[in-house]
Amino acid sequence: MDKVALIIIIFCMCLMTVFQVTCDELKEVVETKLHLCPGLYCGRIVPEAQCGACPRGYQPDDQSLCVRCTGHLMLYDQLYLGFMALLSLVLHWFFIEFTTRRKKRVIILHLCALIESVLAAVLTLVMSDPMGSLNIRSCSVRHLSDWYTLLYNPSINYTTTLHCTQEMVYPLYSMVMIYYSLSLIFLLITRTFVSYKFVESRGTKSIYAALYFLPILIVVQAVFGGLLYYAFPYIILVVSVVTSAIHLASMKDQNIKDLIIDSFTSVRNLTILVGHWILHAYGIISLTELKNPSFELPLLALVPFPALFYVLTVRCSNPDELDHV
Repeated sequence: MDKVALIIIIFCMCLMTVFQVTCDELKEVVETKLHLCPGLYCGRIVPEAQCGACPRGYQPDDQSLCVRCTGHLMLYDQLYLGFMALLSLVLHWFFIEFTTRRKKRVIILHLCALIESVLAAVLTLVMSDPMGSLNIRSCSVRHLSDWYTLLYNPSINYTTTLHCTQEMVYPLYSMVMIYYSLSLIFLLITRTFVSYKFVESRGTKSIYAALYFLPILIVVQAVFGGLLYYAFPYIILVVSVVTSAIHLASMKDQNIKDLIIDSFTSVRNLTILVGHWILHAYGIISLTELKNPSFELPLLALVPFPALFYVLTVRCSNPDELDHV
């Protein structure tokens, strides 16, 4: 009986120890939950402070404390910023080509647009934190909702809204806005002078077009920035294929021999064709991120395939040639 009593006592002591540990863990979890801020993106600068939006360049951690972001831009983030910069540059070139009749002087406006975009991009990088360095500090992007913190402000007891709107994807959101704003400033400074001095005011239509599409791009970034972040590789691939086909279809002679000759003997056509190939390669790199170079680098050999496919099948697609097939 003494052995049985001893076993029972030991068993009870073990139960009490386990129960005490469980109670301590439960108490710790409850205390942690009580100190967490409501909402996905609310945080505190210090533990004793009230919940709210974290400062720019900070993110709330698991304990709802605002932690300074110390990461660097990943390759995908850099490609996204490059896409947003190329988007405005390509639109500049398109409207310059579309609105300027004197083709000999178009090259001046093209170079001016390129200089404007490069200056805006460099100044944007220099102005980013840390100031004066090209090594940009950034916060990690984890979810699509990180781009739309405005939609996740918590409502306390359905009466009071706690405003925690912040740039969780710092600096991907603000850098694009700054770049477009600087592009607009450089446009007004340089393009107007160049158009007046060297193009005899013939380039003003492209300036008016930019005054429309640059604010539109700012609005698109504000509303659809998160969607563009995840979809831009597919957008590049689709648009580069479609516009390449449109360019080839706009050529006068729609047969294999003339298409090849016109594409490689005309400086304008060759520049447009190579530009489409560069964009297509950019889309492939953005989509794969070259995580497996031995498999993904050979995919760049497919860059000329859309143009080649159009040229080889032009007899099947040209209505004038259907009677001869």
